[in-house]
Amino acid sequence: QFVHEFKPEDVLYVKGGRNLVYGRGIVTSDFIYSPENAEMPNLRRVSWTSVQERKTDWNLPVKTLTVYEAGSDKAASLEGLFENEDDFPEETARYAKEDFLNEVFMDEERVDRLLSLLEYKRNVILQGPPGVGKTFLARRLAKLAMGEHDDSRIEFVQFHQSYAYEDFVMGLRPTAEGGFELRTGAFYDFCKKAADDPDRTYYFIIDEINRGNLSKIFGELFMLIENDKRGPNNKLQLLYSRERFYVPSNVYLIGMMNTADRSLAMLDYALRRRFAFFDLRPGFDSKGFIAYRDSLGNPKLNNLLACTVKLNAAISDDDTLGDGFCIGHSYFCGMKAADVTDAKLSAIVEYELAPMLREYWFDEPSKVREWTDALRKSIK
Repeated sequence: QFVHEFKPEDVLYVKGGRNLVYGRGIVTSDFIYSPENAEMPNLRRVSWTSVQERKTDWNLPVKTLTVYEAGSDKAASLEGLFENEDDFPEETARYAKEDFLNEVFMDEERVDRLLSLLEYKRNVILQGPPGVGKTFLARRLAKLAMGEHDDSRIEFVQFHQSYAYEDFVMGLRPTAEGGFELRTGAFYDFCKKAADDPDRTYYFIIDEINRGNLSKIFGELFMLIENDKRGPNNKLQLLYSRERFYVPSNVYLIGMMNTADRSLAMLDYALRRRFAFFDLRPGFDSKGFIAYRDSLGNPKLNNLLACTVKLNAAISDDDTLGDGFCIGHSYFCGMKAADVTDAKLSAIVEYELAPMLREYWFDEPSKVREWTDALRKSIK
């Protein structure tokens, strides 16, 4: 029943003994098999609407899982236990797969694959060319995995060349008095927060993960972030203190990496082994983007999009570039019908796409002219 009968949007009540109900929730995911959770590998995500204990005036079934049809007397009685509206979050707090699909231009099969990958590996890097919505997707992926809007369980940082272990974990920082004090970093504080709330998941998002000196930033945490090295049984002493630290099992890491930036070195192999890499690609052919495009109803935009798809095919076939350099759909998103003017389309071509092509084919000016002219003609 847990595997085959449950479905998203079903209401779930957790019972204790014959007369206690511990909470009410709404199922937000399909069945998940997570083998690293040895004791309980069979999972479903639930958005809890109440965790207030209630006592029934009738005996609950002894059976582990009992199904009541919506509208039945028993279902109504259970709902009556939670009729205090103060226990329920606002309707907008829930975030389900359909909300994700409406916002992110990706097909459902790939969404399920990405969720399973995040659940299994706990560390995922979203990699792709510019404009595929990596940052936009990362935040919503965290909310989808939680099943609700809860920014308090999401932390966002961006790596750069000056970002260090002292910013990420812990280090000595100068004080106004001229001395130094030990200060904790973003990831340390986030892990402590998650450890105090073990029944809920937390998501640490790292933008431009390949821009930082990863060995310098992570330090001894290279080992602790592995999915099978989580928890208090795998503590290590930190560099700046005598504290023995661990990464809680309810912390998930989501990184983003631009595959078109040639100035960046390859990722450290030690880190690469600890992350799963998920390719994001332009979503021009997704149902969501097609619906968005049709809602704008602009023939010139349609021509520009068709030309961009052809351009991406040429980029993919180029031995010096490839799929990691394709142009993403984000350049054309966020518009209403009234926004799609000739000036707007021309600005996208001249100030966003053309400069990128000049960088891609810096040693082939004829190719730049060919495709820049094709993009300009598509909106005439």
